[in-house]
Amino acid sequence: MARGKVQMRRIENPVHRQVTFCKRRMGLLKKAKELSVLCDADIGVMVFSPDGKIYELATNGNMQGLIERYKGSNTEAQSESSKQKNPQIIQQEVLLLRQEIDLLQKGLRYMYGAKDMDHMNLHELQVLESNLEIWVHNIRSTKMEIISREIEMLKNKEGILKATNDLLQERVIEQSGILDTGSNMMISHFPFQGTMESGHYF
Repeated sequence: MARGKVQMRRIENPVHRQVTFCKRRMGLLKKAKELSVLCDADIGVMVFSPDGKIYELATNGNMQGLIERYKGSNTEAQSESSKQKNPQIIQQEVLLLRQEIDLLQKGLRYMYGAKDMDHMNLHELQVLESNLEIWVHNIRSTKMEIISREIEMLKNKEGILKATNDLLQERVIEQSGILDTGSNMMISHFPFQGTMESGHYF
């Protein structure tokens, strides 16, 4: 079943807090590695635990090099260059997009049966495998959410039908009581009975 929403607040239980920290820290570092591999990005992550222990990840080089690179960058120059991109940068972006489209098309052809060994190299197959794992995870999560919503709708319908059934049963009981009362009143109006053989009433 799909996981429920976790309320974003400090976990009071220290054991639960430590377990959650370890799990989420590992997940964060794993996602950073995947992003670095899939997009060829340089990523640096630093995490300080509640007791002051540091956990770090540098996907290219070391953390100190990434920090120096970050300090040396000029944010104003970057924002200005993003507004006025020169043709060379635009051509590079177009080339990267074409490469990405080509890789996706190769992956589709491979999945549909074109399994020539020269069709995709090892790196392209690894990227395709990572993408497939992400897609399968997203598909399963979406499927479980839809199933959960349908189950909730069926439960609501079951409650409505049960309430309707109870109401109908009450009405049937009331109608039966009215009919019984009416029958008794009709019998009380005819207290004498006769026999066909004798022709007498008594």
